Amino acid sequence: MVQDPITSEPPPSPEVICSALDDPDCREIIRKLEEPMTASELNARCEIPQSTLYRKLELLTDSTLLEESTEIRRDGHHASKYSVAFDEITLVLEDDRSLSVQIERPARTADERLAELWSEVRKET
Repeated sequence: MVQDPITSEPPPSPEVICSALDDPDCREIIRKLEEPMTASELNARCEIPQSTLYRKLELLTDSTLLEESTEIRRDGHHASKYSVAFDEITLVLEDDRSLSVQIERPARTADERLAELWSEVRKET
């Protein structure tokens, strides 16, 4: 498994990825995320109850299929925005007959990298 260059963590297991992708609500969220959106914006576009939406966003973020970033607002009420964090997912049957997962990530701009670092700092404070 290849580690994420920012978090230095290995990618989630194939079971976690497959579980998230097997969920119809998770797939709907991924389909609707053509651009970064807040949970409120997603709630308006998806036919998913708000409490369920937040659980699915957490599942997708934990499985690294979505990325959460912070939208800085002048009024001080910052908002989390979600975006799809993969271009391609490949399941590989290893020589020992176990499964591994390879996740192809989109190219990141300097602004996106800075926003991710800011999100990580906010999580730790």
